[in-house]
Amino acid sequence: QLVAYEVKRMKAEEGNKQKILRHIKELAEKLYKNENPYPAVTMHKVQKPTEGCHLRLHQRPFPRLDEGTVQWIIDQATAKLHTAPPAVRAEKKCMVPSGPPIAAILERNGNALANSARRLEVVRNCISYVFENKMLEAKKLFPAVLRAMKGRAARHCLTQELHLHVQQNRAVLDHQQFDFVIRMMNCCLQDCTAMDEHGIAAALLPLVTAFCRKLSPGITQFAYSCVQEHV
Repeated sequence: QLVAYEVKRMKAEEGNKQKILRHIKELAEKLYKNENPYPAVTMHKVQKPTEGCHLRLHQRPFPRLDEGTVQWIIDQATAKLHTAPPAVRAEKKCMVPSGPPIAAILERNGNALANSARRLEVVRNCISYVFENKMLEAKKLFPAVLRAMKGRAARHCLTQELHLHVQQNRAVLDHQQFDFVIRMMNCCLQDCTAMDEHGIAAALLPLVTAFCRKLSPGITQFAYSCVQEHV
């Protein structure tokens, strides 16, 4: 129904936060009513007597209840319950038109997709520059790469690109390359969530035991020694 009827309204609301929030509240109410169709039964609360009320003077006696009237009220309520329809809401079936083509909605998300593609391109280019020893170019792109690591796609892209370089036997790095790779890995792991534990973090495990640098003859430092503090 949203796609069919609300697209024009959503386009008109773009840029107006108050209208968008009002629209979201309306949707939330509809969804809530759909999940909770029956209103909660209100319970009549009997008030407790206040402290020290029995010490008061001029206490009014409790009125005598008429047995016949009480029974009549009970009978009335019982009769109503018997004649009440079963409390099941009849489902209303309706045909919803297909609405505007999906392309119209995708146009709005086009910029986001383009931005995402650009971020991945920046990550790939930066890694290429690092392994080609074009450190000046890598430095220029580096802040953008660290920002891109907030997105899951960019983190996934990093693991894929590094994996390709390991396969090409380019795992032994010089000091500057090692520093760049470690900083990217640390940033990637820092932005990982619990959802990424068996994806991104698991994909980095074989990489951190592959990338290394020679500190002196016979002494090699592997990447895991610099990233092992992450949860």
